[in-house]
Amino acid sequence: MKMVLLMDLAILFAALNPALLLGLLYLYGRIFRRSRAVYTAGLLIFASALFLQNAMTVFAYFTMASFFAEGVLPYLFAIALLEFASVVAVFRITII
Repeated sequence: MKMVLLMDLAILFAALNPALLLGLLYLYGRIFRRSRAVYTAGLLIFASALFLQNAMTVFAYFTMASFFAEGVLPYLFAIALLEFASVVAVFRITII
């Protein structure tokens, strides 16, 4: 039961990342339209790549959850949680 919960939490946090990254893409797009700064273009590319990676991760977690060994689930959860916290920090810095 505990392992199923860890997988569900990993999926939840991994699924929240693309939503936040869409918000970042929107904000970076607005900034880029006004400034045409190369740095902002780089942020757009980075956020796009991270969005795609997270979307594929969520898909993989949903479709292959039964293939993950129980011992790896705490690590998947920790990775998803740390990435979520990092994206939240970047989002917060961007909107301030």
